[in-house]
Amino acid sequence: MKLVAATSNAGKLKELLRACVEEGADNRFEVASLPGIREIPPPEETGATYEENARLKAIYYSQFTPDLVLAEDSGLEVLALGGAPGVRSARYAGEGASDARNNDLLLESMKGVAEREAQFVSVVTVARRGAVIATARGTVAGRILDAPRGANGFGYDPVFFYPPFGCSFGEVDTERKFEVSHRGNALRNLVHTLRKLLPANGE
Repeated sequence: MKLVAATSNAGKLKELLRACVEEGADNRFEVASLPGIREIPPPEETGATYEENARLKAIYYSQFTPDLVLAEDSGLEVLALGGAPGVRSARYAGEGASDARNNDLLLESMKGVAEREAQFVSVVTVARRGAVIATARGTVAGRILDAPRGANGFGYDPVFFYPPFGCSFGEVDTERKFEVSHRGNALRNLVHTLRKLLPANGE
């Protein structure tokens, strides 16, 4: 059974494959990037929630292939900011903003704030021929640091402190982060659900 991801990011594909292996489903799913995705105009992410955005992306990209299509939406929610940046995490400092600009704005917004609890959220959805097959959610809780720490990861990883590790996500390698990350949890939950929903032959 082929499972194509609506991404050309090699790291995300590797995470999906690892989730399949962890759930004992590697012999059932052939994981790949959606062919020609770089040439396909992306849909406008108009959803008010991660679920809505993941759903609309999965349905949109499923028109370009007969295979199962996986799409994801994720973000950082900071308690003291009322859940912001939330679904606008990648665009917190404006359209096309770099990770550094988003982090700078977040830290500026958190200056002098004692309540620094936050969580990463990931929602993954699988669709085929315009119909949603399954959706799964994953989260991981932590705190916002006063300054970035570490050069690993991407997005808000350098400012997200994970207490059980005693460091930021920017200070651990990808493999260790995946064991507890929001995306890792969501992908494992999704693969587990797909194994129950879909027969072995994928029909």
